[in-house]
Amino acid sequence: MLLFDIARMALALAVTLGLIGLIVVGLRRFGPDTLRRLQGLQPPKAERRLAVVETLTLDPARRLVLVRYDAEERLLLLGEGQVIAKAPVPAARPTTAAPEEA
Repeated sequence: MLLFDIARMALALAVTLGLIGLIVVGLRRFGPDTLRRLQGLQPPKAERRLAVVETLTLDPARRLVLVRYDAEERLLLLGEGQVIAKAPVPAARPTTAAPEEA
């Protein structure tokens, strides 16, 4: 009887931890953005004005971030919990390759 009770407790613990793990995976995948969108708190992606274009890690303490808002891009150097420098960058224009004629 004692061995049966221990096995039942171990199985219940495994099932509980498995359910917690599934909930964590689901929240990471469908988490805050989906919940905000369902509640109507977040505008659709087409109406967003702010976007992180690219990031580059320089070292463990500093990072370069290219941020676009409206039609302007800014290059930010982030480090030690603050914005160290910022510089305006001309917005990149998409290039379309013209078909070559023979």
